[in-house]
Amino acid sequence: MTDVTAGIDRERAVATIERMLERASDPLPVPLREIWVAGDVVVGLDPVPRVDIYLTKDLLFKDSPEREAEFEDEYGVAGVGKSVRAEWADDHPDLLRADESGYVDPAACLVAHLLPDTDDLPIRVTVSNTGFERAVPKRLGKFDDGDDTLPLDPRAALLWADEGDGGTVSSSALEKLRDNEFVFATLEQALAMVDEDADTEAAADAIGTFDTDGRTIESDVV
Repeated sequence: MTDVTAGIDRERAVATIERMLERASDPLPVPLREIWVAGDVVVGLDPVPRVDIYLTKDLLFKDSPEREAEFEDEYGVAGVGKSVRAEWADDHPDLLRADESGYVDPAACLVAHLLPDTDDLPIRVTVSNTGFERAVPKRLGKFDDGDDTLPLDPRAALLWADEGDGGTVSSSALEKLRDNEFVFATLEQALAMVDEDADTEAAADAIGTFDTDGRTIESDVV
């Protein structure tokens, strides 16, 4: 089970989330649609063993592909102007992140912008092209089929969404998070509500025992 003696102070965890929400309406490297927080922090543990964050992003289809060579020459990172916005990279070259092949990593760039100075905090960030509510059953199903996929904790709150208005914070959800007013079933019960035929005990154990010494980023395509 989760070690509730480890982690970060709940007040600090919530403050980190609030700073992320403030940055969500900045010009970002890729389009962002949703920010969810899940698990220990919405359940109300203190200290919070791990902060689970789920980001739904869109692919960048049109930007400035003609500038890719310029950024590759300057910073040694390919793909700027194609996979992340060139204008964002102009303003934040220090936040450019690349994969092992030297191609820009949109998920890592997005997290670097939204959650700076959190590398040492126990945060699991999942960045996906699909919404949280669709991803939860998909990942539980993959886990139950034996895939090397860590399920998502379905006990979650949608804190920010962009419905074409540039993004809005849910003030009511944020207030509940601050005041620790969310009420959820146990993790195993919540997973059973998603799929009663899944091995929810094993899934709950996998979620509860997942450990990270610092920030972990998962880039997931469902």
